[in-house]
Amino acid sequence: MMDQICAHIHNYFTDAQDIRAGEYEIAGGTLELPFLMEGQYFRIVGSAMNDGVYAYPAEDLTDETFTGEIWAMKVPAGLRKLAAEIEAWQEKYGAAVSGPYQSESFAGYSYQRSAAIDAAGAGGAAWQTVFKSRLNEWRKLS
Repeated sequence: MMDQICAHIHNYFTDAQDIRAGEYEIAGGTLELPFLMEGQYFRIVGSAMNDGVYAYPAEDLTDETFTGEIWAMKVPAGLRKLAAEIEAWQEKYGAAVSGPYQSESFAGYSYQRSAAIDAAGAGGAAWQTVFKSRLNEWRKLS
């Protein structure tokens, strides 16, 4: 989810000195990065199989050797907390939001709008819309 959030707000919370280019080897699904702290987010760029954002230590990576970059991210605590809220919201309403109907019938055609979404105040909107105002604090224009 953090990968989607950072892409959406155009902010990976990384300065130039936090980007480390080089050759990296992922073996046994893990990547040794001694410059990161446990739980710290990092971004892999330039990998054929693993580009994305992960929390260290990531243990579900695809084994490969690649030349690319590791971005040590400094995600604010407030955004980490909001990401947990977004994840919970997505788990609860995500499936219903992906379609406009909770149920349909074709024997005379009827449909029912999802009450769960309307009760949540989402009005059928995706997480990006529901949490837009709270994400704006960290948004970058480009």
